[in-house]
Amino acid sequence: MYSLVLYDSKVQNLLAKRLKKISTILPMAIITLTTDFGEKDHFAGAIKGAVYSELQDVRIVDISHSVSPFNISEAAYIIQNAYSSFPKGTIHIIGIDSEINQENKHIAIKLDDHYFICANNGIMSMVCSEIAPEKIVEINIHDKLPTSFPVLDVFVKVACHIARGGTLEIIGKLIETIKPIKNIIPFVNDEKNQIIGNVIYIDNYGNVVTNIKRNFFETIQKGRKFEVSARNYKFKTIFSKYSDIVDFNLVEEKRFDEGRGLVVFNSSNYLEIAVYKSNSSTVGSATTLMGLNMRDTVSVNFIND
Repeated sequence: MYSLVLYDSKVQNLLAKRLKKISTILPMAIITLTTDFGEKDHFAGAIKGAVYSELQDVRIVDISHSVSPFNISEAAYIIQNAYSSFPKGTIHIIGIDSEINQENKHIAIKLDDHYFICANNGIMSMVCSEIAPEKIVEINIHDKLPTSFPVLDVFVKVACHIARGGTLEIIGKLIETIKPIKNIIPFVNDEKNQIIGNVIYIDNYGNVVTNIKRNFFETIQKGRKFEVSARNYKFKTIFSKYSDIVDFNLVEEKRFDEGRGLVVFNSSNYLEIAVYKSNSSTVGSATTLMGLNMRDTVSVNFIND
């Protein structure tokens, strides 16, 4: 009886080690969704259902379904700033302007140990401008999956294939480059005393984000004074955080900071024009008060001593 118990104990330990090894090799897959489908229609729910029909042991995370329709730069900004918070091996489905045609093929990319499935419409160029892709394939399984809803029928199949441990070469042919987004990099004049950027994103508070990154700004600045211009508004200070505009030495009743415009480098290190404690329906926002919209020009002029 004693030897049987000992044998059972050894078997249990062996099984436990094997199960631990298997769980290490095959962790639960994470699939994220970023689309312009909104919340009203059935599309986002149908995609989740299709994933669960293929793989029950998977986690699905909504990054956003509120991207402005067909807005490539907005989606690119969201993906760039969200993906790295997820564990390595996460699979990202991006459903923006994904109808396939001769000029809009589908791709799957392995980059920074993450996988991205989307249309080759420039949506990945913001991420790829900073980190080189490990592998890019042009998806070629469409003849097996005739569809008018490629995110549901094609992207889900590819995501589940990757989640099962499948390789990219099985579902596509290797390619070297992807389509860029126009105006992703700010313009610098020959004299190196001006940066001309554009608004690439407007957040939920109405703050406007430009394509001017902190490191790019500082490389051109070289310690010089500057003036940020957007329409008729000019700023000579870039704050570290929004509340730096507040003079906390004043009693609260004498502060009138809500609704004041300011410039910061935001949490993603992009130059952002904001309104302190903005609210489009009350104190206003950078979009409503300053009239700033997507693709508007924002310039930085450097002053030589």
